[in-house]
Amino acid sequence: MSDLPPLPAEIFKAYDIRGIVGKSLTVAIVEQIGQALGSEARLREQREIVLGRDGRLSGPELAAALARGLQRSGIDVIDLGRVATPMAYFAAHHLGNQCVAMLTGSHNPPDYNGIKMVLAGETLSGDAIQNLLRRIERGDFMQGEGGYREYDIATDYQRRIVGDIHLARPLKVIVDAGNGVAGAYAPALYRALGCAVEELYCEVDGHFPHHHPDPSVPANLTDLIARLQNSDADIGLAFDGDGDRLGVVSKNGRIIFPDRQLMLFAADVLSRNPGATVIFDVKSSRNLFDWVRARGGKPLMWKSGHSLMKAKMRETGALLAGEMSGHLFFQERWYGFDDGLYAGARLLEYLSRQADIEATLRALPDSLCTPELQIRLREGEAPQLMEKLRANAHFAGASEVIAIDGLRVEYPDGFGLLRASNTTPAIVLRFEAENAAALKRIQNVFGAEIHKVAPALTLPF
Repeated sequence: MSDLPPLPAEIFKAYDIRGIVGKSLTVAIVEQIGQALGSEARLREQREIVLGRDGRLSGPELAAALARGLQRSGIDVIDLGRVATPMAYFAAHHLGNQCVAMLTGSHNPPDYNGIKMVLAGETLSGDAIQNLLRRIERGDFMQGEGGYREYDIATDYQRRIVGDIHLARPLKVIVDAGNGVAGAYAPALYRALGCAVEELYCEVDGHFPHHHPDPSVPANLTDLIARLQNSDADIGLAFDGDGDRLGVVSKNGRIIFPDRQLMLFAADVLSRNPGATVIFDVKSSRNLFDWVRARGGKPLMWKSGHSLMKAKMRETGALLAGEMSGHLFFQERWYGFDDGLYAGARLLEYLSRQADIEATLRALPDSLCTPELQIRLREGEAPQLMEKLRANAHFAGASEVIAIDGLRVEYPDGFGLLRASNTTPAIVLRFEAENAAALKRIQNVFGAEIHKVAPALTLPF
């Protein structure tokens, strides 16, 4: 057995590694992770890994540690420097190695960072990530002297998208990057497509001084909504910290949540690919079932999580997938990975063909719904609470309980969902209903069941 100090197992999450810099995620730990990841890559007969980092303050130091660990295992490193996560995914395709180590804290607070990983085209999740932990605990590392080179992927990435996207007319767009890394690339991309772009918080700053870079939280879109209402822009696009998630705000200040974005993308993709499968996660609107079927597609609900979605796309051959959190995946014309910048470009292409953008957005099927709500807990408490609820909860009047990812409880007039987050220590909830009375009724049932097993919890609804 190795004499290495014990690792904080909680940073090895369901579909990435995520921890607090200097505490659960240190330079030494990241170097060990690099060596373990490189060893696993060599076991899969891989020799080269693309390395990227987002705009967090800890990025340069931790990226250097990750590179050292990868090289020590005998893996050659191609260092992209500071890039959006989808640019690293693209680089793995463009350069042909299909392996990525992306250092990113995504939408977590500024003191977090983490690693998203792809080996031989497979986004690591679940047991594959736990295998890295076990390898480190055993000190089971391959040894070698990997090479190192730098590569600027930005031009290749922009050229590829500009060659794919064709706007019917130029649009005006406001981009709110929340001081995340997308600010360094999204405005230039959309200008290259012929759009007029107004920038909001596009200076990359790991302190995130204006608002947190998480477009799934409506409060983070307040400034974008205000700017749109005082502008002649057609649409507003917002991004999370590493650019793999998209938020959308209409001209009149209405948030177009990702499940409704997915309806637009499904209409577009299915117009060219009748019969295609469209995947959405358990947090998404039930309106997607009828929307996709009405356009000749096959709707499929699946677990939340970017790596889990990508795996399900490979399994089913789906051409399109999306999560309520804002991850959107295009296999048609793209590579199947989650890419907020490309999704924004596809949205602009689709909207440029509409005579009246606001009318198109208003025509989407609507219902009363909540954004993602969270019950914040301590590390490890969320899975324990879910186990208690699975064993003890009784949802009166439910027509179906779907347990593929947490508990999604369907009623004739709506649904409620609770599940343990895989990125933060929290229970995530979402509700949708046909009217206010139904929404309140479903929330009351959920509240009562949660308080049966955890009476002291403060509920966010």
